[in-house]
Amino acid sequence: MSTETIGAEAKNSFPNIFRPGSRVRDGVSGILRFSRRKPLGAFGGFIVALVIFVAIFAPLIAPADPYTHHASDSFSAPSLEYLAGTDIFGRDQLSRIIYGSRVSLFVGFVSVIIGTSVGMLIGIASAFLGGKFDLVVQRFVDTMMGFPGLVLVLVMVVALGPSLLNVTLAIAFNYFDKVIRLARSSALSVKEEPYILAATAVGVSTWRIIWRHVTPNSLAPVFVLATQQLGTAIVIEASLSFLGLGVQPPNPSWGNMLQSAARGNMELTPWLAIYPGMALAIVVFAFAVFGDALRDVLDPRMRGT
Repeated sequence: MSTETIGAEAKNSFPNIFRPGSRVRDGVSGILRFSRRKPLGAFGGFIVALVIFVAIFAPLIAPADPYTHHASDSFSAPSLEYLAGTDIFGRDQLSRIIYGSRVSLFVGFVSVIIGTSVGMLIGIASAFLGGKFDLVVQRFVDTMMGFPGLVLVLVMVVALGPSLLNVTLAIAFNYFDKVIRLARSSALSVKEEPYILAATAVGVSTWRIIWRHVTPNSLAPVFVLATQQLGTAIVIEASLSFLGLGVQPPNPSWGNMLQSAARGNMELTPWLAIYPGMALAIVVFAFAVFGDALRDVLDPRMRGT
């Protein structure tokens, strides 16, 4: 069998890959268009992807064990041996920052996924069911929005106890009201579309309409909000860890690393606060600009501006 025949059979076997308008090529061209239109947002997306890569492969990237004590190297300044210095126990700060990215991304992604999934389900159901259910849900949302977010999270963590899981659940709960309100408004606009009215007229069940038609067409604004809230979730986790209510030592977290720096002598050991603070600021900035760029691209009201 000739090489041309093998190539032709391969193209026939995998049409979605070899055809000119394949999904792979469409995805690459979409990324390139996004990069040209929103270079700052693309830079933020690159930083986010880089941090995710570092968090996944932390054991391979970290130069040392973040839990190992080296008493003789306590408070070592940044050097070739310790690029970000060491803390009071002689632990390598760079390794702890790398492992701390795992905590930040875990809390950010898991809390936003839980908050988005549950909030979107409640918001869409509220828009379609209406009546007393909608009234109760909206009064619940109004009550939650009346409390400052960080105060609500603090109360929940104090009640549940400081742990990674409790912090994640508290941040997810604090995120419900925003998603419910946005998902409800999106579902109400989609609900009046002609294809929804046609599906209702032919007897399609409400839950099938919600699952097959309303939810996919309401995802874009909720997805943009979720991306923007990732940075907020990371800041809240760091704030709770700084106050001693989040991730507990010796587990590395950017928040408890800043707490350790605050308890020491900042004038003599500034690297203990500078490097974890820079990591936190860069990641939050990356999520913020990436979320803004996605909003400009996905939100129809922002197109052409």
